[in-house]
Amino acid sequence: MLPLKVLFLCTGNSCRSQMAEGLLRHLGGDVLEVASAGTAPRPVHPLAVRCMEEIGVDIAAQESKSVERFLSEPFDWVITLCEDAKESCPVFPGRAKRLHWRLRDPAAARGSEEKRLQVFRAVRDELMAHVEEWTPDLFDHILSLLSEHSSTKVRGRKSAATHAPA
Repeated sequence: MLPLKVLFLCTGNSCRSQMAEGLLRHLGGDVLEVASAGTAPRPVHPLAVRCMEEIGVDIAAQESKSVERFLSEPFDWVITLCEDAKESCPVFPGRAKRLHWRLRDPAAARGSEEKRLQVFRAVRDELMAHVEEWTPDLFDHILSLLSEHSSTKVRGRKSAATHAPA
């Protein structure tokens, strides 16, 4: 039931999915278990770390991971962040809901460090907007799980009461 498991997936797991993982982990507390992975992982980009630090989210200790590491794990949500990941996203066990947030790859930005950092900030801000937009669906999902859980408990109590010795 809780925590809900969320996986962010992109190609390199070096920028977009790392920023998304850090952001949602920061916001989700104990309610969410968040991971990220890539179809062709590369090291976490230092500008991703820097732009997340600017908003008080520390992703410096996060590591790039291959999607293969998670293939046997059930997730509640799998969110792809680029077209390549969307097209090659594997099937995960369970009833994962899928979302696709198409984001440009900040690692492909060219120019001075400041120009590239601006691109990372823009992608970070897009991620924050997507999370904000998705939050009502996420809360509906949590509420439905809680409702299912409490219905199961009530049915269990009624069943125990009808089988109790007189």
